[in-house]
Amino acid sequence: MSMRPHLLVLFLACALLAQAPARKLHPELLVSTTWLADNLKDPDLVLLHVADTFADYRRGHIPGARYLATAKFIDNAGALGSELPPVETLVKTFSELGISERSRVVIYATAWMPNAARAFFTLDYLGRGDRAALLDGGIEQWLAEDRPVTGALPAFAATVFVPKVRPEVRASLEEVKAVVEAPQAACQVLDSRPERRYKAGHLSGANHVYWQETLVDEEHPVFQPVAKLEALLATRGLLPGRKVVTYCEVGLQAAHGYFLCRYLGYEATLFDGSFQAWTAAKLPALSGGEKTAPPPAPPKN
Repeated sequence: MSMRPHLLVLFLACALLAQAPARKLHPELLVSTTWLADNLKDPDLVLLHVADTFADYRRGHIPGARYLATAKFIDNAGALGSELPPVETLVKTFSELGISERSRVVIYATAWMPNAARAFFTLDYLGRGDRAALLDGGIEQWLAEDRPVTGALPAFAATVFVPKVRPEVRASLEEVKAVVEAPQAACQVLDSRPERRYKAGHLSGANHVYWQETLVDEEHPVFQPVAKLEALLATRGLLPGRKVVTYCEVGLQAAHGYFLCRYLGYEATLFDGSFQAWTAAKLPALSGGEKTAPPPAPPKN
């Protein structure tokens, strides 16, 4: 009896995963609501509530959470819509939030989940990703478990945030162009947008994994188990041992893909200008095509 196509792809992906180079998972980058509840009074914990407006924050946030406006770490003023502000601007923002060398930062967002991942990417770019994590399920999961929220403002002192900038996690247009024009065995490209946007136009060679596919439930956005996430990426042609360049429309959904790769132990970089920068430069894009790419052969050790 012949095997169904989707089962065959899954079988091949699992076989390739078994042969792929070993990597280090980073479970510390994702914390549960239970962990957070048990650690809310930790003096080194800095909990960030990411939202577009202060009114959103005042309507209800997890006790002790500090307000981080999206405009403080996403520059929407430029021609490309959403990019990293200057380092000195980010240093001022995170200093005012009281983030020190000792801080363990946990992030959640209310307006849109990728905004939390974008805040993580920003801290990772500044060299603090190893002391930052996302709240699994966000405030939605917190509320679903009937845990408390408040409108009270927490008291905390400002600090001097010292960045250790990691330029390698932010891919430029020229770097991505080089990868697309001359595909490299060491690199692969991840498109984090909805399938309709991917099919309307995408970078040549890009593998597609819509960011919401990585979650158990849209209403309670908890991440899928690690084994399922690994299989999902593998069935779309993304395997460990090869650097992943993530992109989307303007660099927000791509931040979720970036976080996912970091969580699973992939080396990752984010194309900040994303598809908007690509098309603004009048570079070619493909349209149509299948959602699933055949898994590549694992790199040789």
